Amino acid sequence: MARAPLVIAHRGASGHRPEHTLESYRLAIEMGADFIEPDLVSTKDGQLVARHEPDITQTTDVAQRPEFADRRRSVVIDGVEHTGWFTVDFTLEELRRLRAVQPRPYRSKEFDGLFQVPTLEEIIALAKAGSAATGRSIGIYPETKHPTWHCEQGLPLEHALLEALDAAGWTTRDAPVFIQCFESGNLRWLRQRTGLRLVQLIDGGGLEDDGRVQPPPRWQGSGACRLYPQGEVPTDFTQTASFAQIAEYADAVGPWKRHIVGSRRGEGPEAAADDTERTRRIIDPSRFVELAHAAGLEVHPWTFRDEAQHLAADYGGDPAAEYRQFAALGVDALFSDFPDTAVAALRGAR
Repeated sequence: MARAPLVIAHRGASGHRPEHTLESYRLAIEMGADFIEPDLVSTKDGQLVARHEPDITQTTDVAQRPEFADRRRSVVIDGVEHTGWFTVDFTLEELRRLRAVQPRPYRSKEFDGLFQVPTLEEIIALAKAGSAATGRSIGIYPETKHPTWHCEQGLPLEHALLEALDAAGWTTRDAPVFIQCFESGNLRWLRQRTGLRLVQLIDGGGLEDDGRVQPPPRWQGSGACRLYPQGEVPTDFTQTASFAQIAEYADAVGPWKRHIVGSRRGEGPEAAADDTERTRRIIDPSRFVELAHAAGLEVHPWTFRDEAQHLAADYGGDPAAEYRQFAALGVDALFSDFPDTAVAALRGAR
C-alpha cells in the first residue's frame, strides 16, 4: 500500500489557535502532524521569528499598543504597498511584548492576547521535545518570507536560518526539515550551501471561470539585494520543461492545490451571490502530480481547510473527501490548518 501523504500543520494548528504560536504548533503535534510550519521573518536586530508576513497588523495586538503607535508606516513589499506595523521595525525584545491574535474573522477569538511571537530556536526545541515525547519524528517546514525584500532591508534570512539548523544538528537530506519559498533565487543560493531538502512553492493569480489557474503577478526587486542568482519560477505546468527547471535546485514543489484540481464557477443565483469555493465545482485533475514525479520532485499542495467556504461544492461540506481525493492522486504531503481532520481522513492509508 502506498504511504499516505505527510501532514504539514500550516502555521501550526491554525484552525484552532492563533497562527504561528508555540501553542498552535504544540497542538498540531498532539493532533498527529508530521511537520510544523513556521513562516520566517526578521526582527530589526536580525532574529528570526514566526509570522505569516513582516506586516503584523492583523496577527498581533500591536494596533492596540499606544507605545508603538509611531511605528506605523507604509512599505512596498514585492510590488504591493502595505500600511501597518512591520517586524523589521521592532527588536526581538519589543516584539515579545506583543500578543498573537486570530486574523480570520470566521474563526474563534477565544485565545487572542494570550500567546507570544515565537523564535525559530523555540520552534526547533518544541519539535525536538515533541519527537522525544511521542516517539514520532516531528519535523519543521520553515518558509523564508519575501527573502529579496528582507535582503534589501539589510536583513537576509538565510544565514540565520542555516546557523539555527546547524546548531540543531539538522544539515543533511535525512534531517526532518524542508525549506520552502515562493522565490527561486534564494533556493538556488541555499542549494549550494546545504544538503537539506528544498521546496519551490507555486502560487496562482486566481481562477478563471472555467477553473484554470491564472499566472501570479510578476514583480521586480529594487536591485539593492545582490545575494541571490537571477531566475524566475515557471508558470506553465503542462510542460515537462517547467518541472525539469525546478528539479535543478529543489526536491519538491508546493503548489496551490488548484494547480492539481481546479474549480470552475458555479451556475445559478447562489453562485452569482457567493463565489467562494462552496459554490464552485471541481474539474478533472491536471497532470501536475504525474509530471512532477517524472522529474523526481515530490508534491506538497496547500492549503486544506475545514470551513465550507474553502470546500468546493462537490465535497458536500466534507473536508475528508477532499483529502482522500488528493491522496488518491498521489501527493506526497499536504498543508492543513486542521491537522486533526487531515490525520483522521488519511489514517486509513498510514
